[in-house]
Amino acid sequence: MQILTLYVLFVAPIVLAAIVFDYFTSRRLETEIKANNLALARAIAQETDINLQNSLQAVRELAQYPAVLDADPAGMQVAFDTVLDARPDMNLVYRLDANGIMLFHSPIGPGSTVGTDFSFRDYFQAAQASRDPLVSKGRISPTTDQPVTTVVMPLRDSAENFLGLVGANLKLQSLSHTLGSITAQFPDSEQFQIMIIDSTGQVIAHSDPAKLLEDMNQVLPTAIAALGQRQSGNQVTTVGKTETLLSYVPVFSANWGVIVQLPTAVAFATPRSVHKGVMITMGVFLLIGLLFWTALATRVIRPLEELSAFSQQIGLDEELSSDLSQSLQRLAKRPDQMGRLIHSLTRMEQAIQARLNELTSLLETSAIVVSSLDLHTVLDRILEQAEHLLGAPKIAIVALDEKQGVFRAQASRGLSERYATQLSIHPSEPLSVTLRALRSGEPIQISDTETDPTFTAMRPRSRSEGYRAMLAVPLKTQHAPPSALLVYYSEPHEFTQQEINLATQFANQAAMAIENATLYARSDMQLQEQTRRLEALILSLSDGLILEDLQGRVRYANRQMGLLAGMEHTEMVDQPAEKLIDRISQQASIQPDYRQAIHAALEGLGRRQVDIKINTNRRVRYLQLQVFGVTDDRRVPIGRGQIWRDVTGDRELDELKSNLIATVSHELRTPLAAIKGYATTLLAEDVAWDEVSQREFLTIISNETDRLSRLVTDLLDLSRIEAGSLQMSRTPTDLSELVTRAGRLVLGEDYQRLERKIPSDLPTLWIDRQRIEVVLRNLIENAAKYSPPAAPIVVSAKIVEEQLLVTVSDQGPGIPPAHRDRIFDSFYRVDGRLSRAVPGAGLGLAICKGFVHAHGGQIWLEAAPIGTAVTFSLPFGELEEPEQAGIAERAAQDIEETTPG
Repeated sequence: MQILTLYVLFVAPIVLAAIVFDYFTSRRLETEIKANNLALARAIAQETDINLQNSLQAVRELAQYPAVLDADPAGMQVAFDTVLDARPDMNLVYRLDANGIMLFHSPIGPGSTVGTDFSFRDYFQAAQASRDPLVSKGRISPTTDQPVTTVVMPLRDSAENFLGLVGANLKLQSLSHTLGSITAQFPDSEQFQIMIIDSTGQVIAHSDPAKLLEDMNQVLPTAIAALGQRQSGNQVTTVGKTETLLSYVPVFSANWGVIVQLPTAVAFATPRSVHKGVMITMGVFLLIGLLFWTALATRVIRPLEELSAFSQQIGLDEELSSDLSQSLQRLAKRPDQMGRLIHSLTRMEQAIQARLNELTSLLETSAIVVSSLDLHTVLDRILEQAEHLLGAPKIAIVALDEKQGVFRAQASRGLSERYATQLSIHPSEPLSVTLRALRSGEPIQISDTETDPTFTAMRPRSRSEGYRAMLAVPLKTQHAPPSALLVYYSEPHEFTQQEINLATQFANQAAMAIENATLYARSDMQLQEQTRRLEALILSLSDGLILEDLQGRVRYANRQMGLLAGMEHTEMVDQPAEKLIDRISQQASIQPDYRQAIHAALEGLGRRQVDIKINTNRRVRYLQLQVFGVTDDRRVPIGRGQIWRDVTGDRELDELKSNLIATVSHELRTPLAAIKGYATTLLAEDVAWDEVSQREFLTIISNETDRLSRLVTDLLDLSRIEAGSLQMSRTPTDLSELVTRAGRLVLGEDYQRLERKIPSDLPTLWIDRQRIEVVLRNLIENAAKYSPPAAPIVVSAKIVEEQLLVTVSDQGPGIPPAHRDRIFDSFYRVDGRLSRAVPGAGLGLAICKGFVHAHGGQIWLEAAPIGTAVTFSLPFGELEEPEQAGIAERAAQDIEETTPG
C-alpha cells in the first residue's frame, strides 16, 4: 500500500501538470498565430495604402498643372510622360473632357487605349459629383488584358464647373506578384492565400493570379462586411468545406481591404499537434504505469513477501508450512534471478560458514585479476591469497619458457631465491608431477615425497628445498604457454577435495590473469599495426580530411589537407578549425560567398555539403566540402569531420557532355535546316524558279552538305584517333603546294590574305598528305574566323634540329591564358562573345593534335604579342611501318589523356 500510495502521488501531479500545460500552451499558440496573420495583413495594407496615396497625390498634382486644365496636348504630353517615367506601376495617363471624351493620353498610339467615350465608366460618374481624388473598382484592361484600377482627379474651374478629369491606370499585376512572393516564403504556400479586395468585394490582387476579379461577397460575407465598416480582426469560418482562419485589415485610402486566408488545419497544426502529443503521452504513461504496477506486484512484491517469511525461519528448528513450501518450490522453477535466489537461500544454512573465507578470498583474487595488467603483480597477489587460504608455506606458478624450451618459476612465495631461480623442468622428464598434471589436465598430488615411488628421481630436489608434500594443478590456458600452480607442504599432507577445489579456483584465476596479459599484448600489437595502416591509408587519400573535437580544435589532418592550407599536416593538430578554414580560404583565394557557405555548413545552419569554385593561375578548380558528425560506438557525439574533395574532373566531364550534346546538335541542325528549306523550296509546285535561282539554291544545298560531311568526317577522325585505329598513308609531299591548296580551299576569294613564308629549299616530306592538309585547313580556318576581315594570315616554316616547324598566326583577339592548357581538348571552346558568334564544334584543334602526334610531331601555342600563333612540328625522313604504328598508338594515347570522358 505504501508503494501504491507513492505511485499515485507521483503520477497525479504529472497528469495534472500535463493537462494544464496543454491548455495554456494551445491557447497561447493560437493567439500568437492569429496575431502573426493579422500583423502580416496589416503590413500589406499599410504598404498598399502608401502606394495608393502616392498615386492619388500624383493625379492631384496633375490636376493643378495648367496644361492639363487647359487641355494643351504638348504640355500634357510632357507632364504625362514625366509621370509614366517616375511611376512604372502606371501604364496609361489620360485627360477626359466634361462629357467623358478622351482628349489626350500617354503613351500615344492606337494600341494604348480602346475607344474615345468613357462617360460610362463608374469613376467618371463618381468624379462628376466629387471634388477629391478617388479610386475605381478593378477591371481587365482591354489593351493589355491585365487587371487595372484607375485613380482620377476631377477638374473644375473657379466657378466649380466640371471640366472633366485626369486619370491614371494602375497595374494590379505587380500586387499579385508581391503577394505570391510573400506566400512562397511559407512552408504551406499552396494553402496560404493573401488577397486584396476593392469596395465592391471584388479581388483586385491575389497570391494566385487565376483568382483575380472574383466576387468574394458570397464566399467571405462576414469578412467583407467587417471591411466595409473599416474594421480589422480575425475570424474562424468555413470556406467551401474547409474551416479557415481569416485575418482582415482595411486599406483606408481606397476603401479596399487585405484578407489573409489559411486553413485552420494548417494554421493551428502546431497547437493541435501539441495537444495530441500530450494526450498520447499521458495515455502511454498511464498504461506503462499500470503494466509496471501489475508486473511489480505479481513478479516481485508477492514473491518477496514469501521470501521474507522464509528468511525469518532460516536457522530455526521450525518446519516450513505446506503452503510456503509449495510456493517456494514453484518459485524455484523460475529461470530468473528469483528462482536462483530461492536455490541460494535453501543452500545457505549448509555452506555459509564453510565457504565464507573461500568466497572472500576468491572475490579478492578476482578483483586483483581485473585491477591490473601487470602480470607479476597480479600473480604475486593471487599466490598471497592462495597461501593464506590453503595454509601452504610454499607456493609457485611455473610456465613454459618458449625460448629455452623448459618450465621455469614465473612467480613464487616461500621458496628460496636459489631454488626459484634455478628451478628448471624439462618437458622430457616422464615422472615430473608438473608434466603429468599438464598432460592429464587434472590436479596431481604427492602426499609424501619420501615414500612415493614416482617421486624417486626428484627426491634430491625436494630435500634440498625442504618440502614433503606437493600438489600440481594445470592452468587451463589457450593462448598463453602451458602453466601450472604448485603447492608445497613441509610435512606429509593428504590434500582434501575441498583443498584441491580451492587450488583449482586459484589456478583458474591465475590462468585468467595470464590469458588477459597475453591477449592484451597481442591485441596491443595488432592495434598498433592497424593504427599504422589506417593512418598510412588516410595520409595517402587524395581527399583532404580534418577531424575536430567538440571544442572545434583539430585533432587530425592528412597530407592533402596540408597542401590545401600550405603547411605541414602535423602543424594543424591542436589548431582552431575556424582559423584553419580561414587560412585555406586565403591560400586558395576562395570568394566571400563561398566562405560564408563554408562557415554555415560548419555551424550546422545550412547545407552540410558545399561546392566551392576557386580560380588558380592556370584553370578553374572545383572543391566539394562535406561536413559530418563523428560519434562513438554508442552514437554519442565526440567531434566533427570535414572532407575536402577535388571534383574538378567531374565538373569538366559534365560540362564536356553538355557541350557535346549542345554543339553537335546545333552544328548538325544548321546545315540540315538549310538543306531541308531549299529542297522544300525547289519542290514547291506553285512557284516556277528560273535556272539562276535553282542553281543558287542547289549551290547552297551542296555547300551545306559539304559542311555536314566535314562535321561527320571530323567526328569519325576523332573517334579513330581515340580508338588508336588511325591508319597513315605517307607519300612525298611539297609543303608549299600543300599550304597553297589548303589556303585556297578555306579562303576562296580572300586567298590574298594568306602570306606564305616558306623557304624554297625545303626537302621533301614523307607525310600523310590528306591528314596534314586537314591540319593546315583547320588552323587557317580558325585564323580566318577570329581575325578581322582584312587582317593577314601568315603561314611560316623553318627547320630546327631535324624537324620542320610550321606556324600559323593571325591578328585576332588571341586565347586567354586560362584556356591555353585546354584549347586542344575535344569539344572545348573559349567562352566569349566572339566564340559564341562563330559556329564550330570544338573539334578542329583536337583533330590537329591527333594527326600531328600520329606523324611523331608536336603541336602547341606560341607566345605572340598580337593574335594567336599555333606551331606544329614534323620530322624529316621516311618512317617504316612498325614505327608508324607505334607513333599512331602514342598519338591515340595522348588524345585519350587530354580528352575528358
